[in-house]
Amino acid sequence: MASSHSSSPVPQSNSSDAFFKKEMDATKRFRPVQSLPDVCPKEPTGDPNNLCDSPSLVVDQHRWTIYHSKVNLPAALNDPRLAKRESDFFTKTWGVDFVDTEVTPSFYLPQITKEHFALYQQEITPREKVHERCKNICTPKDTFERTLLHTHDKSRTDLEQVPKIFMKPDFALEDSLTFNAVLPWSHFSTAGGKGNRDAASSKLLQEKLSHYLDIVEVNIAHQISLRSEAFFHAMTSQHELQDYLRKTSQAVKLLREKIAKIDKIMCEGSLRVLRLSLTRNNCIKAYNKLKLMATVHQTQPTVQLLLSTSEFVGALDLIATTQEVLQQELQGIHSFRHLGSQLCELEKLIDKMMIAEFSTYARNDLNRPLEDDCQILEEERLISLVFGLLKQRKLNFYEIYGDEMIITAKNIIKQCVVNTVSQIEEIDTEVVVKLADQMRMMNFPQWFDLLKNIFSKFTIFLKRIKATLNTIRSVVFLVLDKNQKTRDLEDTLQKSSAKDSVVDTEVAYLTHEGMFISDAFGDGDLPPVGADTTSQRNPSPSSEPCSSDSVSEPECATDSSSSKEQTSSSVTPGGVEMMIGDDMKLTDLELGRLANNIQELLYNASDICHDRSVKFLMARAKDGFLEKLNSNEFVALSRLMEGFILDTEQICGRKSMSLRGALQSQANRFVNRFHEERKTKLSLLLDNERWKQAEVPAEFQDLVDSVSDGRISLPEKKPAATEERKPTEFLIVEGQKYATVGTVLLLIRIILEYCQCVDNIPSIATDMLTRLSDLLKYFNSRSCQLVLGAGALQVVGLKTITTKNLALSSRCLQLIVHYIPIIRAHFEARLQPKQFSMLRHFDHITKDYHDHIAEISAKLVAIMDSLFDKLLSKYEVKAPVPSACFRNICKQMAKMHEAIYDLLPEEQTQMLFLRINASYKLHLKRQLAHLNVVNDGGPLNGLVTSDVAFYTGNLQALKGLNNLDLNMAEIWEQKR
Repeated sequence: MASSHSSSPVPQSNSSDAFFKKEMDATKRFRPVQSLPDVCPKEPTGDPNNLCDSPSLVVDQHRWTIYHSKVNLPAALNDPRLAKRESDFFTKTWGVDFVDTEVTPSFYLPQITKEHFALYQQEITPREKVHERCKNICTPKDTFERTLLHTHDKSRTDLEQVPKIFMKPDFALEDSLTFNAVLPWSHFSTAGGKGNRDAASSKLLQEKLSHYLDIVEVNIAHQISLRSEAFFHAMTSQHELQDYLRKTSQAVKLLREKIAKIDKIMCEGSLRVLRLSLTRNNCIKAYNKLKLMATVHQTQPTVQLLLSTSEFVGALDLIATTQEVLQQELQGIHSFRHLGSQLCELEKLIDKMMIAEFSTYARNDLNRPLEDDCQILEEERLISLVFGLLKQRKLNFYEIYGDEMIITAKNIIKQCVVNTVSQIEEIDTEVVVKLADQMRMMNFPQWFDLLKNIFSKFTIFLKRIKATLNTIRSVVFLVLDKNQKTRDLEDTLQKSSAKDSVVDTEVAYLTHEGMFISDAFGDGDLPPVGADTTSQRNPSPSSEPCSSDSVSEPECATDSSSSKEQTSSSVTPGGVEMMIGDDMKLTDLELGRLANNIQELLYNASDICHDRSVKFLMARAKDGFLEKLNSNEFVALSRLMEGFILDTEQICGRKSMSLRGALQSQANRFVNRFHEERKTKLSLLLDNERWKQAEVPAEFQDLVDSVSDGRISLPEKKPAATEERKPTEFLIVEGQKYATVGTVLLLIRIILEYCQCVDNIPSIATDMLTRLSDLLKYFNSRSCQLVLGAGALQVVGLKTITTKNLALSSRCLQLIVHYIPIIRAHFEARLQPKQFSMLRHFDHITKDYHDHIAEISAKLVAIMDSLFDKLLSKYEVKAPVPSACFRNICKQMAKMHEAIYDLLPEEQTQMLFLRINASYKLHLKRQLAHLNVVNDGGPLNGLVTSDVAFYTGNLQALKGLNNLDLNMAEIWEQKR
């Protein structure tokens, strides 16, 4: 419990205690810790000699004391006498790693060796000898322990006799239950007849309580006797402790007196300066606050003044700045409690004013005279309005412009029609009231000029819309670019702040280690913001914040806070410089969507113009006016519409399909009418065709010659020459003569009209190809019906279909077949690659024409074949020679040759007669076999040979057949 020696626990400077000497030795061995210069090397007052033994907080603040020592608690609790490390509190809580962790030696503790304990051993050896002698004299420890244990057991047995109620910590006789348990009322009853017994019970209870008291007193005395030595030692230590406390109280009192003197001499003046400086700063802040309140008080009149000049952006910026000042700088000011709500209502009013102003601007911009001038109307005003609307997040303002575009487009057409009708004297506006009916009374040139005027107005209209919308989009992109730059600046500031935090950490560490910043950093390595950081963290108490004449620090802070909306200068495409604030809290997604919607509005403008043009066309086409146009008029209309479509696509950058679709629809109707007219014309020509060779006028020869030059187009009409060219008998095509009928000449012209129509209207190429294929198929089938089918006998009234008719029909078909590849190439150059499959119609038509030509050739052969069968079936081998049968055959062959020689080319004539000769040989061979005439050199054979020689001579005498190989030896049966 208490130590056996009376050494002082508080070390003195003149004591010979070994612990204090160890501290002194340690200070000699190690370098003292570097400290700052003493701010008070000498006492300001008093005698320093009387205070030399007392501790000084100024001088001794860095001396090593026992309180600097550190004790490793687990090392102190470990028992080195244990052979094996047992599980204790630390290993259970912190694990086995706690035991194996090596403790880093302290820099403040010296290295202890055996020499440090030499003096201690010299002092303790005599004491140890005395202790051994006393140990032999004193009672052995085990006997004392047995006696103590026996005494403890006996006292414990005695204490068990005392009831447990007396041992309770909450024992109190004031409690009725406790009182009744200790003193039962039955022992104090005074009823008659029981007095002696009750008195005995009360006496017994008194004796029992006295016995309990004796037991407790004996045990207390026993416990005191066992601890008497410790008790007296504690009393002795109490007197020593009181002496130490008295000395300590005197030292504390002296220390307080010194601190009071230091406070009066060194601190009181400085603190008063700080208080005065703080008071001055508070006064400046109050002045600036009042000045700011006066400025805020003028907000509403200033906003009204800005709104009177349509400076919406400036008014909104002023309201936003005032709102921010009210929330930050002037929060809680009672006189401004309603200003915030008033500014909000004013802001809503500005929103309505800006929307109305933008609607007025759109109306004025779109309804100004449509001259060839695409300048933007009041560009500065437009940019200011767009910035204000973006600032207020009114992102649907472009819809107002779109509604105005629709109204203006209607008015443009109406105004153009009114102006045109007023210039036409034939239209009486008093009789014909409706504007649409007045327009339908125009002829094609008048209506065409009106449409051209409308298209030109719409072109200027779209150019103006594009210029305005481009300006609006440029403002949106400026805001988007500003947002991107702001994010980049924030990222840069975050990176720089991270670097500054690293520098601050290093500075704090070096300062904590007792080093100066100038020692850690070189002259060129100091951080750029170090001076500002130091001045902010350690402000000088005596430095003045700012002079009264200059702008004070709180005022600067107020100005900076009120102008947090940092602005950057940007120049619009029109050269207008605008200031973009940071308060436009629009995301990149919203700005990008707005830019896309504005671009889509330009596309809608093109669609609106096209839709109004379509309605204008449909209004004129109600009475079938457009379907009655001739080819030249429709081509002119188509080219005008195509030019307008291309202009709008170039302006707006996207195709609009409504007008193109209307043009396609009208083109389809035109193609149907065009085709039906020509098909009807061809049908009438075929029905009146007598299938006789026609003369070829010079204009048709010129038409064919132009096609031969590679140009499929109708030649321009040449002025009448002084001497007209005579028509020719044949049509010369690439050096070949073609005998044709008048229908085929007109058909060629019709085909060229189809091709030229495709050149003029490329969008109808596929329809024209289909219709032309139908026309060629119709000519093929109808000519077949009329010639091969002998339909011309009933239609035209021909007596018979002659071989000349057949040959002429074949030659006409060959002329058409000659032009089919040229027509195919013409259409192929004007079709899309995905439409090339339609060219197969020409392949089918070519095959049908070749089949038709082959049928005509077969018909010519069949005519002679029936003649041979009729004549040779009556042939008899007898004199005279040549026989009448062979004379008739040669006569018919000459007629056939005369009919077709001038119509068909020489090669075709030879091939045809070879086929006729083969038929002749077949019939003659059959007849000779029937007559049993063989090639035996007999008289009959000689007669037949003479007839055949006559036939051969006559046939080879025909023009162009002299070199024909007849091979008449095939008429005889071959001997087996």
